[in-house]
Amino acid sequence: MTYALMGLAMVLVLPQTQHKDARGLVAWAVLFLGLGFATAALRTHSVAAPVLSFRYYGPVEGRIIGIDQSSSGRIRLTLDRVRLARTSFQKTPERVRVSVSSDQALPSIGATVATTAHLMPPQGPSEPGGFDFRRLAWFSELGAVGYTRKPVLVLQPAQSALAIQRFRARLSGMIQHRIAGETGGVAAAIIAGDRVGVSQETLRVLRGSNLAHLLAISGLHMGLLSGFVFSFIRVVLCLWPAVALRCNVKKIAACAALMAAVAYLAISGGNVATERAFIMVSVLLVAVLLDRRAFSLRAVAVAATLVLLRRPETLLSPGFQMSFAATTALVAVFGAIRDHQLGLGPAWLRPVLTVVVSSAVAGLATAPYGAAHFNTLAHFGLLANVLAVPIIGLVVVPSAVLALCLAPLGVEEVGFLFS
Repeated sequence: MTYALMGLAMVLVLPQTQHKDARGLVAWAVLFLGLGFATAALRTHSVAAPVLSFRYYGPVEGRIIGIDQSSSGRIRLTLDRVRLARTSFQKTPERVRVSVSSDQALPSIGATVATTAHLMPPQGPSEPGGFDFRRLAWFSELGAVGYTRKPVLVLQPAQSALAIQRFRARLSGMIQHRIAGETGGVAAAIIAGDRVGVSQETLRVLRGSNLAHLLAISGLHMGLLSGFVFSFIRVVLCLWPAVALRCNVKKIAACAALMAAVAYLAISGGNVATERAFIMVSVLLVAVLLDRRAFSLRAVAVAATLVLLRRPETLLSPGFQMSFAATTALVAVFGAIRDHQLGLGPAWLRPVLTVVVSSAVAGLATAPYGAAHFNTLAHFGLLANVLAVPIIGLVVVPSAVLALCLAPLGVEEVGFLFS
């Protein structure tokens, strides 16, 4: 009934969009609001999957499609192709997540495993207005969560499916093997989006200093990576006269940077911030190919529209809100600086002032959302970002790119020496 009334309202206001006055503006607002709710409803129904309606204890069998770490530090396995004893196929969840003991060897992603576990339905908020895990689980097609104290047995090794996920796991393992200690865990989080090797104490310190965004593959990482690849390819081609005098090396470098951004999106896990960063980088690089200006709020709007069309539920998530708040503020401020031809001091001081301004703008833009979602404010965020971001851009990202390029030759240690 609700959807029928919404559709009727959209049909009724459609002719009013032809007006050029306030009536047309209101009609467009109603139309887009209806389209937004329709998109959200379509997404909600498209991910509908069985949810466990009772507490279960018994055999659990499934294929591992994800490995992550809980806030308490326990390793969690996400399984699909689930089979539960004494449970019909129609009532079996599409996916379940099981916390396991950290003192046992973890199977690889793609392996079919079995264990004996306690499962229960995803729970709702623990307080009014609190985090609604049940809502997140619905859109993740997660029908049950639980834990096991029994060993996890491998029934079948990983097959050819889930190639990207298995590549990410191997890449993370290789990084943590080459870089000892928690430094390797941080490097794996920055390169492959795998936070399993990062302790909760480190995460707490990073959040308190407003540096947690360095672990989330977002606009900073995607921009630095694509910018480094673009600059490197362009400089190398300019040093080759036979190519520089006959080809548009700027567009060749843009194509190489776009391919690097696609590869980084694939190995990063593809969260909201990464998708937003990839779309914006893609818009920018395509604009370079078309000889158009790309540094504008239109790119932000395009990224937000595409992300919401694919996953409209992310509108209420802190990742979407903080990511787009920071990006919108940065594009608006630096766009105004560009349009009004405002200088940021002498040339030798400009990089430092750019980092200071960008850190201050992003911090102010995301502070209300951080306070609302996490009940905290970072008091030393500006200073911490001014000190950390240049190191990430000048040392960590180039070293990571060098290590990944040298990995097929087996000499990736050369890149990791600088990280």
